[in-house]
Amino acid sequence: MARVMIVEDDADLLRLLAIRLRKAGHDVVEEADSSIALDLMRLDRPDAVILDWMMPLLSGVELSRQIRQEPGLERVPVLMLTAKSSAEDAEEAQRAGVDAFLSKPCSAAELLHRLEAVIEAKARLRDFSA
Repeated sequence: MARVMIVEDDADLLRLLAIRLRKAGHDVVEEADSSIALDLMRLDRPDAVILDWMMPLLSGVELSRQIRQEPGLERVPVLMLTAKSSAEDAEEAQRAGVDAFLSKPCSAAELLHRLEAVIEAKARLRDFSA
């Protein structure tokens, strides 16, 4: 079970994602305001973050950059779930520190698989570097 923060401004999608992740056994923190999300992460570091790209105030790409610069959060796995789908978008997300890039819509099974894969990969990296 992982503690996962979902940062998504679409309330219905946020609720649906949270339900799916909880059914899979994860502890979920929901946040619709990307400008508040980093402060919440500082208070209670998640095991992984799922970000939407296009949000008001602070984009998911910019939030990912901030996560990567934040002491204690720089290694938290970040999964981008977005309506964007081009190779250029995926490359920009990767440059911002995103570990996995999924285009909407995607199945719950695919989301869970990719989320668990990035969590496991980061855990192996931590174990290797310790």
